[in-house]
Amino acid sequence: MTNLKGTRLTWLGHSTVLIKTPKTAILIDPFIEQNSKYPKSYRLPEKLDLILLTHGHQDHIADAVPVAKKSGANVVAMFELAGWVQSKGVENVIPMNLGGSIHHKDVTITMVEAKHSSGIQDGDGFIYGGTPAGYIITVAEGPVLYHAGDTALFSDMKLFGELYQPELGMLPIGDHFTMGPVHAAMAAKLLGIRTVLPLHFGTFPQLTGTPSELAKHLDGSGIEVLELGAGTEYA
Repeated sequence: MTNLKGTRLTWLGHSTVLIKTPKTAILIDPFIEQNSKYPKSYRLPEKLDLILLTHGHQDHIADAVPVAKKSGANVVAMFELAGWVQSKGVENVIPMNLGGSIHHKDVTITMVEAKHSSGIQDGDGFIYGGTPAGYIITVAEGPVLYHAGDTALFSDMKLFGELYQPELGMLPIGDHFTMGPVHAAMAAKLLGIRTVLPLHFGTFPQLTGTPSELAKHLDGSGIEVLELGAGTEYA
């Protein structure tokens, strides 16, 4: 089990995760109003420090603009996606690119590669959203966390493990559009993490992977699989 040392995680369905460190509130990939797995009675904190966007698909950015405007959060995203967010009237935007890091209070956010696509649906068409990404979140005197975004399995995850030594990984497991349980289990082993929070499953009919399947493929590895209900906090 991972000792989060005062950091708290709440899975809010699909790939939406709220992370609270002692000094910083971070929301990743806000997908709320149209998210069938979002706990409808759950209320986000009024004040958020950072909103991290992994890529431009609607099931990851649908509520980014209204939540950013309401909470005053800085939106962190790939350069092209950040420009689109800014064009929608969000004032606090931090464009990034792969390999870069930013520092905010007690966290360092590093943007890392993901294997996926990233078109932004805007009106009746799609516009280029830059490349997809994941994030390494390093908490001062706390854990190192990894949110993979939407991704396939790729061998550089081993490098992420060597470079950043994440303890907890938030990994997609649904299959069809991302890794399924078999590949997610291999990703967890490459990363060297202690704990997996499964993401991106069960929201749509195509997303058939389950946490129990992931746990089966990790049996004997010593890696814990968190089977959290949406809205349940892990600390």
